[in-house]
Amino acid sequence: MSATSPTAGSESTANSDLEFVVRTIAQTAVDNEREFGELDAVVGDGDFGYSLARGFEIVLADWDTFDRSSPSAFLKKVALVISKRVGGTSGPLWGTAFLRAAGAIGDRAGLGGTDAVAMLRAAAEGIKVRGRSDLGDKTLLDALIPMTDALEEEIRAVRTGGGAVADSARLARVAASAARTAADATTPMLARRGRPSYTGERSIGSPDAGAVAIAVIAERIADEWARRT
Repeated sequence: MSATSPTAGSESTANSDLEFVVRTIAQTAVDNEREFGELDAVVGDGDFGYSLARGFEIVLADWDTFDRSSPSAFLKKVALVISKRVGGTSGPLWGTAFLRAAGAIGDRAGLGGTDAVAMLRAAAEGIKVRGRSDLGDKTLLDALIPMTDALEEEIRAVRTGGGAVADSARLARVAASAARTAADATTPMLARRGRPSYTGERSIGSPDAGAVAIAVIAERIADEWARRT
């Protein structure tokens, strides 16, 4: 990801970055099935980790078959798999997130940091509508939105400082740090959406499983990005 739109010669690199991020999301969901499930079981039905892992296992299994004619086409295929294969409420929400992200970039071939922000914003808006939730309801939005804000702010700071390109590894680390802080901040919150909301004040005292998942995924992306660069 760069703070500016890439040139035609860098399109393959930008698209490779997108695939790297999506594949890391999928692998992290599979690897953390038990952790996410146990966290969800505190005030939910405990199926979050299982549902997410089963869906993203299919994403990994079908990886080589996805349409790569454009970043948008690729994301739409991923969205389709998730919508069909992820159970519970997670399937519609995560599927919508990927579908909205695809729509945010249209037919663009090369992607930059501002496109990443646009995709995350679109994903969050899609989740808001589909889940009838918003910031403060103790959902994954409480990590996703602050993470996106931090990413956008960092890109803006680079531009304001006269820089043309923000270091991708640094952007990933900024996003991860913001996501973790925001996820931890859901601990004292009262759940207002989803199954945790049925438990009332019992939802206070533990972080939201979806928000933690966003943080764990963002941290894995940052760690792996540092290694690959």
